[in-house]
This record gives sequence, structure tokens and C-alpha cells, in this order.
Amino acid sequence: MNVIKAYAAQSHDAPLRPFSIPAKEVGKSDVAIEILFCGVCHSDLHAARGEWPGIRFPIVPGHEIVGRVKAVGEGVSEHKVGDIVGVGCMVGSCRHCDSCEDGLEQYCEGPHGWQQTYNGWLDGTGENTYGGYAAAITVDEHFVLKISHTENQLAAVAPLLCAGVTTWSPLRHWNVGPGKKVGIVGIGGLGHMGIKLAKALGAHVVAFTTSESKVQAAKDLGADEVVISRHPDEMDAHNKSFDFILNTVAAPHNLDAFMTLLKRDGAMTMVGIPDSPHPSPSVGNLVFQRRSLGGSLIGGIAETQEMLDFCAEKGITSDIEMIQMAEIEVAFERMKKSDVKYRFVIDMATI
Repeated sequence: MNVIKAYAAQSHDAPLRPFSIPAKEVGKSDVAIEILFCGVCHSDLHAARGEWPGIRFPIVPGHEIVGRVKAVGEGVSEHKVGDIVGVGCMVGSCRHCDSCEDGLEQYCEGPHGWQQTYNGWLDGTGENTYGGYAAAITVDEHFVLKISHTENQLAAVAPLLCAGVTTWSPLRHWNVGPGKKVGIVGIGGLGHMGIKLAKALGAHVVAFTTSESKVQAAKDLGADEVVISRHPDEMDAHNKSFDFILNTVAAPHNLDAFMTLLKRDGAMTMVGIPDSPHPSPSVGNLVFQRRSLGGSLIGGIAETQEMLDFCAEKGITSDIEMIQMAEIEVAFERMKKSDVKYRFVIDMATI
């Protein structure tokens, strides 16, 4: 049996170590990919440590994958051997429900939900799936993305497959563009992409951070203004002025502090999920200005492709730090301390 080199956690308290996974046979609609680079998402850490329900071990994390096509099934028409492609957070869905037919597979209403790139189906049934901390992966062509960035940008493209589309989807859904004032809360793996994308879409971008040390970094990313959210006077200066706020912070915090900054009919969208609930926001902040508080989950395949094409055209990539595969546990520890600007990417040649 052919096997693929990978790194896996055998249990919630075990470090990631070398592991072999069976090579999947290339089916009629499949694309076999040699993985070149894989981004390291905070979700990978949560999953590897068993911090979320339904984690199945052994687990091979990784859902920010850039690679080269090495084989295709006889029915594949969109990709050919040698193409540079990407795989994000999904490798399957029912393909028939309203959400799937609308190109929003991340909200699949089928019996299993969407199939995660690693850890299988959302309901925990069926065969487990293994992610991008591996030398290769085989995926149905529907869930394989075309990448047109230049060769020297490919490592920094990898985080676009999760961090990029997670911020792109709500920015597009809430019609961010020229003439809009947009806030980005948090300057990390998600937030730094939110700043870049909102600016490239033509919005006036204000970054929010609790850290004085991140002010210049946010401006370097493209923010027009930076607000220290711990300073009430800086927050008050923007009262009732935002069309849209994208909140990327995954720790519980006071949402009302940001809701009051929205104009009438403004919206704040959450993309981070905290370990414990946020303090309940005031309904009055919603009712009296017809404001909205919403949420958004990754992005569908069509909008992921749209985002990749937009980023290639504009020369947008993530800010990354490259690591070797054997350094993953060190990277996890640093990531817990937010000690990375802004995303680790594994050079899979080192596996």
C-alpha cells in the first residue's frame, strides 16, 4: 500500500510527530496534489489539542494548502498536471441543498454538513480526512482552487485559503467598497488580511487594537487610521460613523463598545468564536439605530476563487513566517502567545 508522509497528533495531549497515511486512489473527479506549502491556522492548534468537540485521532491538521497537481481523474476538466492549485477548509458537501447550489458550501444543509479538510464530516460520521501537514492530498476537483500568483508568492498565498476568504466573505456580503468607512477589530492572522482586503476594495479602513505597539504595523498593512480601543476618547471620536465593522477577535469582550460606533443601519460581523460567550450586547444599541450584529463562516468555493483572483490581480498575500515541519510544536507555542506576524507557513519540502 502506498503511504504519504505526514505529521499527526495521536491524542489531545500528544505532540505532532511523523505519521504515515494511506494514499487515496485518484477517482474520476479527483485531483492529486503534491503539497508545497501549508499555512498554520489557530484552528489547527485547537483541533490537535482536542479543544473542540468531535475531534477524531489521529489527526493531521492543515487547511491552507498550496500545491502542484500531480495526477487527475479521467473526468477532471478544470485542472491539469503541473497546475498550481489550492485547497482550503472544505473537501466535500452535499452539493444539492439550497446553500450548496448558491455556491455557499460552508453552510451546507445536507445530512452531514460540509466535509472538513481534516477531521472528516462535521457530524463525525464516515471516514476521517487528513489535512495539509502532509506531502500530498487528493481532493474532488470541485473543492480545488486555481492559483495565479507568481511562484515566489506561493508560500504567502497559503493563508488566503482560510484567513483570506474568512475576511473576504463578509466584506463582500456587506458590500464593502468605495465610500464606506470600515473598522477591523484585531490585528492578527485574520485581522491583517481584513485590513489589506478592505483597503484594496476601496474602503476607508480603521484598525482597532488594544496594543500601542501595533499602531504602526496596522498602518503598514494599509489602515488609514488606528484606534487604541482601551482609550475611551479615541473610541468616542468615531461614534456613529462606521458603515461596517469586521470583528476578528476570538476572546470574550464588550461588543457594545463597537456597536455604538456604527451608523444607523450599520452592521458588525463576528468571525472569531470565543471559548466562552461574549457579555450580552445591549438590544437598545440595535433597536434605536437599526443596527445589525451578525456572523460569517469561512467562504464558499466560488467566493474563494473570486478572492484568490482579486488578490493575484492586486498583488495581495499574507504576511508570513516560514517554518520547517519539525518546528510545528514550537510554532504552536508561539502562536498561543500571538508571537507571529501574522501567519506561520510550513515549507512541506521539509517533511
